Amino acid sequence: MPTFKLTIEYDGTAYCGWQRQMGNPTIQETIEGALAVMVNHPVTLIGAGRTDAGVHALGQVAHFKTDTRLSPEVFLKGLNSLLPDDIVIRTCQLAADGFHARYDARGKRYRYRILNRDLPAAIGRHYCWHVRRRLDLAAIRQAAAALRGTHDFKSFEGAGSPRTSTVRTVFRCEWIQGEEDLLELEISGDGFLRHMVRNIAGTLVEIGLGRRPADDMPAILAARDRHRAGITAPARGLFLVEVNYAEE
Repeated sequence: MPTFKLTIEYDGTAYCGWQRQMGNPTIQETIEGALAVMVNHPVTLIGAGRTDAGVHALGQVAHFKTDTRLSPEVFLKGLNSLLPDDIVIRTCQLAADGFHARYDARGKRYRYRILNRDLPAAIGRHYCWHVRRRLDLAAIRQAAAALRGTHDFKSFEGAGSPRTSTVRTVFRCEWIQGEEDLLELEISGDGFLRHMVRNIAGTLVEIGLGRRPADDMPAILAARDRHRAGITAPARGLFLVEVNYAEE
């Protein structure tokens, strides 16, 4: 039975996250519904990871198996014709036998966007966190540097999703000054805990506002206590940019 690998872009504003939920619209369920129409039987779609309600993706990866003669090109065109405008299948290809979108992932890259100015935005407001007060970017960058490398990120883990280990390796954690008062956090690593990126973003914003010292990050990490870190940044500013695999 062939395995198909999808790369998916979506606007998460209208959805209750990736994972299928009873009575709530989700990305997984919506795509599975389109697949069922194409192959005339239920199909289970496995994602590289869950995204929360309101979180967006530029490069989510998922796989499914089905006994079909349909080609990847037919699936690509067919799914995009059936799906709503806020979900787009960017690529569809045959994967190697045994490929698993979640377990074979070797890393992920996220982006968090902040609009840092007094006035909010009417257009694009669903894709950024509006922070009125000017942030100290130098302090934020100093604090972000302490997150690079291998650490126990227990202090940045959201409740309700315990893991065997909370140790993760962050390859990149960099704040970029964009146009039109936009700040972007680019962060990549070998894996992320629940709400980890949003909790990091919220903590760094508190540092940028002067509510915490820039050199507080090592102590936050060492505490392994969620209460020592800052607030959880809103979901609307977060994008899953890409998922990396060994063959890539």
